[in-house]
Amino acid sequence: MSPVLQAEGLVYCYGDFRLEVPHLEVHPGEVLAVLGPSGSGKTTLLRLLAGLLSPEEGWVEGGFRAYLPQTPPLLRRSVLENAAFGLLLRGVPRRQALARAARLLERVGLEGKARQPAHLLSGGEAVRLALARTLLVEPATLLLDEPTASLDPANTLKVEALLQEVTRGGRGVVLATHDLFQVRRLAHRVVFLFQGQMVEEAPVGQFFQSPKDSRSRAFLEGRLLP
Repeated sequence: MSPVLQAEGLVYCYGDFRLEVPHLEVHPGEVLAVLGPSGSGKTTLLRLLAGLLSPEEGWVEGGFRAYLPQTPPLLRRSVLENAAFGLLLRGVPRRQALARAARLLERVGLEGKARQPAHLLSGGEAVRLALARTLLVEPATLLLDEPTASLDPANTLKVEALLQEVTRGGRGVVLATHDLFQVRRLAHRVVFLFQGQMVEEAPVGQFFQSPKDSRSRAFLEGRLLP
């Protein structure tokens, strides 16, 4: 099956930092977790994959990608209008866009708050709204930067359930996270970055049970400094 996202020979530099990713691909229905200490290049990689940064070398190709930062921006509008915003930008008639958004709000458990201002949502609700807004524009790949970093366990599980539903529908997910338990629950493969280098790529079980690189082992054991 062809990948929904593929990158080759990526190089990106800023200041003294250099990110190098020789090869990366994401398949339909797959969650690819990106791990590494703070400052290893996880967010930069996501922004390159999303097309928000241009690599100095290499290329990225695939279907439509949607990037969700760690703190997703919300418009000063109702929850329903926030959810429908991407459809409205694409020229979908307002009544149709709002109807589709309302159906998706039911799936993410926000139907009861559709008319309230979005800025009144809790952190977990805001993340679910941002995911709903992103899913409505039907990206081939979701690029998520620490989507549950500030959430309590209950909201974390709700977001993870939504991501599992997304992959069952055939979309790809690239998930940058520090949560190793979340990686075990969700991911199919792992990419490990250290100081801008792609140190290891492996199926999730292999990565946790028998990582090949000493830096990967040190990270999993809590011994690797940024």
